Amino acid sequence: MLLVNTAAFAQIIDDTTKVIYGPHTVLKLYEQDVLRGNYTAEPLDTSLNNLHNERYWYNDTAFYQHLGNIGTAATPMLFQMPDKIGVRLGKNVFDRYAYDPHRINYFDTRSPYTHLKYVQGGLGEQVFEALHTRNINPRWNFGVAYQVLSANQQIGPAAQQRSTEDFLDNQAVKLFTHYRSENEKYDLFFNYTFMKVEQIETGGIDTTNRSVEEFERFEEAAVYLNQASNEESRNNLHLTQIYRLAKENLKVYHMLDYYRQRNEYVDDGIPQTLIGDTTESGQINGTSYLYPKFRYSTGRTSDATEYNELENTFGLTGNNRLSSYNAYVKLRNARISYSILDSIGTSNTIPDSVLATGNVFRTASTSGDYNQVFIGGDIRLFYKELAELTGSAEYQLAGDYRIKGTARLGGAYGTLERVLYSPSRVQRFMISNHFSWEDDRANIVIDRIGAGLHQKIGKRQHVKLDGYYTNAKRWIYFNEDAVPVQASGNQRFWGGSLAHKIFFGPVHFDNFVAYNNTDEANNILMPEWLVESKVYIQGPLFKNALFLQLGVQGNYASEYYGYGYMPVTQQFFVQDDFKVQGYPVAEVFLNADIKTVSVFLKMSHVNAELTEPVYFLTPYYPGLRRSFVFGLTWRFFD
Repeated sequence: MLLVNTAAFAQIIDDTTKVIYGPHTVLKLYEQDVLRGNYTAEPLDTSLNNLHNERYWYNDTAFYQHLGNIGTAATPMLFQMPDKIGVRLGKNVFDRYAYDPHRINYFDTRSPYTHLKYVQGGLGEQVFEALHTRNINPRWNFGVAYQVLSANQQIGPAAQQRSTEDFLDNQAVKLFTHYRSENEKYDLFFNYTFMKVEQIETGGIDTTNRSVEEFERFEEAAVYLNQASNEESRNNLHLTQIYRLAKENLKVYHMLDYYRQRNEYVDDGIPQTLIGDTTESGQINGTSYLYPKFRYSTGRTSDATEYNELENTFGLTGNNRLSSYNAYVKLRNARISYSILDSIGTSNTIPDSVLATGNVFRTASTSGDYNQVFIGGDIRLFYKELAELTGSAEYQLAGDYRIKGTARLGGAYGTLERVLYSPSRVQRFMISNHFSWEDDRANIVIDRIGAGLHQKIGKRQHVKLDGYYTNAKRWIYFNEDAVPVQASGNQRFWGGSLAHKIFFGPVHFDNFVAYNNTDEANNILMPEWLVESKVYIQGPLFKNALFLQLGVQGNYASEYYGYGYMPVTQQFFVQDDFKVQGYPVAEVFLNADIKTVSVFLKMSHVNAELTEPVYFLTPYYPGLRRSFVFGLTWRFFD
C-alpha cells in the first residue's frame, strides 16, 4: 500500500486529476531506425513479461552457458553466425553484460524520466541499474545510466570461510545524447560506454583426489585456484551523423567508433600442487589443465592484452515507399599489445614477431598496426507488410567478406548466408606464462540456409518456427588442451526452433524448444534439446490498481559435452571428458505492477537436490542452489 501511495504522488496530474506524464510521454528510438527512415518513436515498454527471467536482466537475452552464477564468463549455447569480419581481438566472454553502442535506445521525453532496477538473490546475486534521461529542448535529449552486477563465491575455501566473499564485480556506465536540427535535416547520435569486470577464478572443482560424484556438499569442495582473477575493462565512443540532402531519397552519414579493451589474468599465489617437474631442456611442466607449462614464472602469473580500434564509416542511404538502400566505405585501424611477467629470465622464448622491453616486467607489443578497408551495403525491396526482398554484403579489400539474402512472403521467409572471415588475434597468437602459440591459420568459411514461419494465428496464438542447415569449412576451435586448432574436415549441423504462445482467458502458455543435430560437427558443442517453458495466470486486481502474473517456469538442456572454460586465455574449449547432465531447473514466480512500480518475487531452482545433489552448466562449475530472489523496477516520470 505504501508503494501504491508513493507511486501515485510521483505522477503529475492536472486539475481534472488526469495523469499528464507516464509511459506514453517517454518515447524511445534507435539509431538504425532513423538511418532507415523510420522516425516513429515507440512508447516505453512497461510489460511484466520476463521480469523474473535471468536472461532478461542483461543486454543480451540469448541462451548462454556460463560458470554457474550471474555475470560470469559466458558463451552462447546455440550457434551464432559471426557479425564482424576483419581484425578483432576474440575475447568475448563478458559481451552479453556490456552496453552495445550500436543498439542503445535513445529517448524523447516530455518530462525528466528516471528508472531504478534492482535484483537481489539469497545467495548474493545482485543486479542494479539506474537510468536518467531528459530533453534539454524538444529536439535534444541527454541521458546517463549506471549498472552493477555482483555475486558471491559458491565453491572453494573462500565460500566456506565467508559467505559474503565477492566472486564477481561488474560496473558499467553509458552516456548518450540525440540531437535533431530545427529543419529536421540533421541527426546526431552520440554515446560513450564503459565496463570494468573483475571475476575471481577458481578453475572449477578440483577432482585430483575425488571425483565429482563423491562430493556431497559442493559448496565445501576444493578448487584449483585460490588467488587468481580475470579483469577486463572496455571503453567505446560512438558517434553517428546523418544529413538529408534530398529528403529521404538521399542521405549522407558518418559513423565514428573508438574501442579499447584490456584483459589481464593474475594469479598472485600459484598453488605448489600445480607445479610439476623440470625437463632436461629447463621447461617447467604443470600438473593440471589450467597451467600446463610455466614459461616465465612459477611464483606469480600476470598476463595482459590490450586491443585498440578506430573505425570510420562514410555512407549514402535512402528510402521510399517501396525500397531502401545503403552503401558505405569503412576504414578500420587496430593495434594489439601484450605484456607478461618474467621472473626466471626466459625472455628468449618470446617469438621474434614480438618486441620485448624492460627487465622484470617485460612489455611486448605487436610489430605493427592493422589497417583495413571495407566496402559494403544493403538493399531492400518491399510491398507494405506483405512481401520483402533484402540483400546485404560487406567486403574487406583482399580479405574477408560476408553476404546474405532474404525473401519473405507474409510470415514465411527463406535466407541464404555466407561468411568468409579471418581467425581472431587470440586464435592466431598468444603469449602467456602458461600458453604460447603463433600460427597464421587459413580463413574460415560458413554457409547457412534458413527458413521459417512467424505467424499470428487468430487472437490467441503466436508461432515462430525456424530451421537451418550450416556448413563450416576450416573451422577453428580450442581443443581439449585449450589451444586453437583448425579442423581438417567440414563441420555440418542442422536444427530448428519453435516458439509458441497461447492464452485462454487469464491463463498463458509460453514455450520455446530448440533441436540441434551435431552428428557431423564434433567440434561445435550444443545440447540436442533446449527447452524453456512457462505457464502463468495474469490479470488485474483492486479495480486495476494492481496487475499480477503468477506462474511456474522450467528450463532444460539435454545431456551433452559442454564447453570447458580456460580462465588464463578467457576461452571456452571443446572437451569430451565431462558430460553435463540433462537437468530441469524449475522456478516459481510472482510479478506485479503497481502504478509505476514493477516487482517480482521468485523461488529459483525449487527442485534443488530432489533428484541429484547438484547440476552443472559448465564442466566443474556447479549451478546455483535454491535461492529466493526479489527484484523491482521503479519508474519516475517527472
